[in-house]
Amino acid sequence: MKIGTPKETYKGENRVAMTPDSALQLQKLGYECLIEKGAGAAAGFSDAAYEAAGVEVMKTAASLWKAADIIAKVRQPDATELKRLTKDKTLISFFNPAGNEEGMGAAKSKGATVIAMEMVPRISRAQKMDALSSMANIAGYRAVIEAGNNFGRFFTGQVTAAGKVPPAKVLIVGAGVAGLAAIGTSTSLGAITYAFDVRPEVAEQVESMGAEFVYLDFKEEQQDGAATGGYASVQSEEFREAQLAKFRELAPEMDIVITTALIPNREAPELWTKDMVESMKPGSVIVDLAAEKGGNCKLTVPDEKIVTDNGVTIIGYTDFPSRMAAQSSSLYATNIRHMMTDLTPEKDGKVIHDMEDDVIRGATVTHEGEITFPPPPPKVQAIAAQKKPEVKELTPEEKKAQEIAAFKAQTKQQFTLLGVGGALMLLVGLIAPASFMQHFIVFVLAIFVGFQVIWNVSHSLHTPLMAITNAISSIIIVGALMQIGSGSFLVILLAALSVFMAGINIFGGFLVTRRMLAMFQKS
Repeated sequence: MKIGTPKETYKGENRVAMTPDSALQLQKLGYECLIEKGAGAAAGFSDAAYEAAGVEVMKTAASLWKAADIIAKVRQPDATELKRLTKDKTLISFFNPAGNEEGMGAAKSKGATVIAMEMVPRISRAQKMDALSSMANIAGYRAVIEAGNNFGRFFTGQVTAAGKVPPAKVLIVGAGVAGLAAIGTSTSLGAITYAFDVRPEVAEQVESMGAEFVYLDFKEEQQDGAATGGYASVQSEEFREAQLAKFRELAPEMDIVITTALIPNREAPELWTKDMVESMKPGSVIVDLAAEKGGNCKLTVPDEKIVTDNGVTIIGYTDFPSRMAAQSSSLYATNIRHMMTDLTPEKDGKVIHDMEDDVIRGATVTHEGEITFPPPPPKVQAIAAQKKPEVKELTPEEKKAQEIAAFKAQTKQQFTLLGVGGALMLLVGLIAPASFMQHFIVFVLAIFVGFQVIWNVSHSLHTPLMAITNAISSIIIVGALMQIGSGSFLVILLAALSVFMAGINIFGGFLVTRRMLAMFQKS
């Protein structure tokens, strides 16, 4: 079978659904690859690069649609492209099934199979095909870059001879894939970063990336993310009011606000109101990643950048991934290639459309003359944080009693061990000669001290501790050197082996320690 990628017809779209690298992988699955002339030019992929990868370059879109059995696109098809569908063709593309009834009707009437990349379920096995996440990752990164381009100061704070520059304060609303990408970029640039999300379980992820999670003084039962496909759920009106109140409190302090809140198949919720924009400082920047669905900011104008009367720049671009076309195309083409891998289990260039497969069934919106959207819930649910059991907080009296009990138990255990050990030493002393006991007592004490030192060290420090103690404990090499001049061959052999093994401890211990310390150095 042949898989082809036409040039995108959507105005300003620079991405392409097939790259030379992905074409090589598709050919390994048994497919012949076609590309429309100039389809990859805007993303930096020349026709010559495709030809070198064994891809046939077609002169026109019409000839490509006619020749290809499978069409891979980025944007949802327009009316002309829908007319080119036939019963034996499969279309893989973003399709917007919830808002594209006309397109689904056209695909149904043609009998074509349509796989919508935004409908790939959010389960672990499907992460490699999750085009929404791969594009959101790029959008989050690019949003911070666009904000910096329109912000008149440094992100990081500086103290120079010319004066002190305070760090920028950045608020990320929504800690999904795009939000986390924005957090990572913002913190790496040195800004003081705050983040908010209606799902409190993401607080640990936010804080692990160096940002501060904004908590609300409001308790509400959260819906399990597994029930919503891993996305945030719609909140109550009381929660929304508490959320807006918190944003009004933060607005005058923030230099940059990046909003990413979006629930699939819904209009974007309004989270940044007109009065919040008016309370922000002149020169502040708002980047609205939900502009395509109406925007999280009240004043956002889709596909435009505006400056308000009080000097706040609001960016409502809807093509952030397209602004990094080479990177976006590479990731999206990889998503397509992984989808084709699942559709071609035999790697023989033939599609097997298994509607029992959670991923394939979830992404399919039309098949065999029927509309299959919306899909049933996947058998394997999306990963969601489980509720942690509530731990009862102890009173000071209870804590004190608990500590005393633990101390008594530990003391009892230590005295028992010392008593048993002393009794065993006494029994050995009654039988063994005095010369043996002198060495044996030193040996036992060394074991006891070593055990106490190692046992009480945190697990995270064990490796560097072992490396150094190995080197230091190799004082035994001194004893071995004293015995190596002995007249007995057996003693000389044992001493030589001791020197060899102690040498490994000495040099190996310091070498391992040096390597571990180098892991924490910049160069």
